[in-house]
Amino acid sequence: MTPELELRGITKEFPGVRACDGIDLTVKAGEIHCIVGENGAGKTTLMSILYGLLQPDAGHIVIGGRHTSIHSPLEAIDLGIGMVHQAFKLFPTLTVAENVVFRQEPSRRGVIDRRGASRRVRELADAYGLSVDPDAVVEELPVGVLQRVEILKALYRQASVLILDEPTAVLTPQERDRFFEVIRRLRDSGRTILFITHKLAEVMAVADSITVLRQGRSVAELDPAETTPEEISRHMTGRDVSPVRRGRTHTPGKVVLSVETLEVEGFHGLTAVDGVSLEVRAGEVVGIAAVAGNGQSELVEAIAGLRPVVAGTIHIGDQKVTHADVARRRRAGLSYIPEDRHRVGTVAAASISKNLMMGYQRSAQLRRGRWLSLAAVERHARQLCEHYSIKTHSVDAAAASLSGGNLQRIVVAREMSHDSPLLIAEQPTRGVDIGAIQFIHTQILDARDHGRGVLLISAELNEIQALSSRILVMFEGRIVAELDPDTVDEADIGLHMTGGAKVGA
Repeated sequence: MTPELELRGITKEFPGVRACDGIDLTVKAGEIHCIVGENGAGKTTLMSILYGLLQPDAGHIVIGGRHTSIHSPLEAIDLGIGMVHQAFKLFPTLTVAENVVFRQEPSRRGVIDRRGASRRVRELADAYGLSVDPDAVVEELPVGVLQRVEILKALYRQASVLILDEPTAVLTPQERDRFFEVIRRLRDSGRTILFITHKLAEVMAVADSITVLRQGRSVAELDPAETTPEEISRHMTGRDVSPVRRGRTHTPGKVVLSVETLEVEGFHGLTAVDGVSLEVRAGEVVGIAAVAGNGQSELVEAIAGLRPVVAGTIHIGDQKVTHADVARRRRAGLSYIPEDRHRVGTVAAASISKNLMMGYQRSAQLRRGRWLSLAAVERHARQLCEHYSIKTHSVDAAAASLSGGNLQRIVVAREMSHDSPLLIAEQPTRGVDIGAIQFIHTQILDARDHGRGVLLISAELNEIQALSSRILVMFEGRIVAELDPDTVDEADIGLHMTGGAKVGA
């Protein structure tokens, strides 16, 4: 049987980096083919070549048994290939339907038929279980719905091959499970799914076949029925990787963060945080578990100084910072790993060295008198790149040149390297590989062991359980439970997260 597509000897080099080194890939029609590998292994580059975003230096593409050159995404779309990127490519001020039909709008008497577009998008969404309101404005939708919009864009263009690049990186566990149902339905309808991920539990749950990439090469072709997560991990990293556990218990020290009866507004002036009080002490990790949209993001933004407070107080250490600017909160002892590494955590056009000093450019170690020391900034960047295994050919390269996982390491390195009493880590391992997850978890526990207080917000319940000293659950803007990670399981946490348990239970 002729494969749906083949990539043969694909090679692609960037300055100082060979991202793809003679990769071969064969994909059968009507299967979910998972492509796994560490950050920087070549996954996204390979798929960008298949989608026409990049041109290979060597090798060729075969689709349906025919050699093909793909010079642009438009050519890929004409060949029946669609791609959902890690960073969604949507127009925020347009509706769902307008985004889906863009460049292929239905018309009536020479005018765009908006009602027809909305109707066709609704029919398509219903056919594949993609619950979306075609008339909703994109900027008002949560990330789980935005991903459905991206998939609808590809389906509307009759894609037979769908590339999903780290599709669950921004999804909650509940959204992830619904997403799996969708892609199985797509597969059963005859479509071929290329699923790029580093999450081994997801691979085992959905894959029909697996290709493992390491350092730009294909190192294994595996059958999920005959392999294990441990074997996949060894192929990915070249070593055994064990999950990090929080280890011995600690007696918490002084309070490093105090939030009292905090109220914060969200979209359209609605209350997002409703009377929240919490404390974080030195030497503990306090985890917050919540389904997306229940106020956890607004809570963190208020603590970090990125969103105004309506009522209540915030103290970092003994300093009241309720209405203070970000710089003052930094000086009071706050380090912050934000959820959005692109929009908040980094500046894409700035160099790696500049990104690694942002927020700390007034530190004495980076200055010579009144001026920044360029030598000190470069030395600081090189040290962090080495310690945090940030893969780059130069610290002068733009942050935009890094893979998503390496960009996350930039943010983690910058915030972890300063000995702030309080560390807020919001989705710290989102979109990074298993080796990086192990490293970041180790760094968080090391920060705790050195007397820092950590507020951890994560959609990964196993991460919350593995690292937290205490777990706080938020639902509809309130803290509804405080749980002991040693005596609670994911089902219990999930029950509180969805409002299925009594407040305070």
